[in-house]
Amino acid sequence: MRLKLARWLDQTLQWTLIVLMVSLTVVVVLAVIFRKLGASLSWYDEVAAILLAWVTYYGAALAALRRRHIGFDGVLLALPLPQRMYAVVFAEICVIGFFALLAWTGMIVLQVLEGETLVSLTWVPIQLTQSVIPIGAAVFIIAELTSLPEYWRQVRAGHSLEHPEIVEEKPGQ
Repeated sequence: MRLKLARWLDQTLQWTLIVLMVSLTVVVVLAVIFRKLGASLSWYDEVAAILLAWVTYYGAALAALRRRHIGFDGVLLALPLPQRMYAVVFAEICVIGFFALLAWTGMIVLQVLEGETLVSLTWVPIQLTQSVIPIGAAVFIIAELTSLPEYWRQVRAGHSLEHPEIVEEKPGQ
């Protein structure tokens, strides 16, 4: 079940990011072409900034699912086994707590922005564009929890996900 969810989430995030990055590229290229033709698009910078934010949030969730965020595996693996696992628990609580707080405050932000629209595209509600904050945070938490059991096994076994060549040093090596 967890592996099926992980595969589905990985594929969904990949395709979402592909669509977002292609859209961002198209918007920027069109903006350049129109500017060269002397007919600048009034909306492109606002839309491009929103697309970039969406790429950032959903890309962060994909990196969390794959456990590819910057970490300190070398330091973690240098700790003795019980302390190593306590450090993992502490780090996971901090990360999940941060993103839970981000999701909660993101929902508050959406309430504050109710009725507001983009400056250049007045038919687009800002709540839609900023919905990435709570949604992205929730997806990040799901990705983190989905990848946690495998990460736990790898760290317990002394394997680095960041640098596969780093392995726990056993006494007498």
